Amino acid sequence: QVQLVESGGGLVQPGGSLRLSCAASGSSFSIYVMGWYRQAPGKQRELVASFTTGDTTNYADSVKGRFTISRDNAKRTVTLQMNSLKPEYTAVYYCNVRGYYSVHNYWGQGTQVTVSS
Repeated sequence: QVQLVESGGGLVQPGGSLRLSCAASGSSFSIYVMGWYRQAPGKQRELVASFTTGDTTNYADSVKGRFTISRDNAKRTVTLQMNSLKPEYTAVYYCNVRGYYSVHNYWGQGTQVTVSS
């Protein structure tokens, strides 16, 4: 069993910042990619940012230049620094961790991010 524990969501004003963190624990497996997705009401879940082994990062166009993803392999954590937040970023943010085999695909419970004045 693998558990993902997320932290750092909340309410922030437009232009503000938040930092999301996710820690993986439990069964050991080789992690290929760690990332963050989000799902707004009435919309599909979408990729926000990901960080693969080999230090390749990928960002949604809407967050490029505003968000930064980082990863600590030793601690099995992934962090998303979110700056210059916009109201349209309001959503539930989910941590995702995947291994090299499809059986290893894990999701966090989600953390609410609300950007509002």
